Amino acid sequence: MNSQFGLANVWSQGDIVTKSVALLLLIMSLASWMVIIIKTLDLIKYKNMARTAEDFWHSEDFATGLAKLGTDPASPFRQLALEGREATLHHLNSKAQLHDALDMSDWVTRTLRNTLDEFTAKLQSGLAILASVGSTAPFVGLFGTVWGIYHALLSIGAAGQATIDQVAGPVGESLIMTALGLAVAIPAVLGYNALVRGNKGILQKLNRFAHDLHAYFVTGARVNTSGSANVVPMKKA
Repeated sequence: MNSQFGLANVWSQGDIVTKSVALLLLIMSLASWMVIIIKTLDLIKYKNMARTAEDFWHSEDFATGLAKLGTDPASPFRQLALEGREATLHHLNSKAQLHDALDMSDWVTRTLRNTLDEFTAKLQSGLAILASVGSTAPFVGLFGTVWGIYHALLSIGAAGQATIDQVAGPVGESLIMTALGLAVAIPAVLGYNALVRGNKGILQKLNRFAHDLHAYFVTGARVNTSGSANVVPMKKA
């Protein structure tokens, strides 16, 4: 059933500014939902990869452990293992280069840290969109509301006499823009908080894995997390 009020009427009766605000809110909503969906799928993928990290340390040698990490080149755990191995071999085999001033521990630490920093930047990409949408969408909606009320009051003033039914319709339609702004902002804020929390969990697991890799490449064994000074050996490839 058709209604003289609602979103359809706001669109049909609105001017170019009102329609532009509505389109901007729609674009912001689509952008935030795309980021939320894509980053959520990435988090699920990385959590599945993290489950294979412990299997790496239950391997007979490095090559077998690397195979257990999978073949996906996007796996941050596999990238850390490969970069650590390459850094170790490069430091052992290269001579008369600037990095010779660093000992093995510092050189491996630097390489693993660079890999972690690159993955952290990749993991956090897109979150700025959610933060921007969450902070600006309510004000964009409020601008649409103020603009709509302004024109509603002009129309009422031109009519000469205003009754409650004449005021309620235009003002109510204008307030819809505020509701739209909140409807866009709330999912963006909640999605941002959830993704930040998920990213923090993945980075914690990566940092622990990188710490164990550092011990392995420098000492030939992984540090035992049971609290003793023992290490868990694994043959190098």
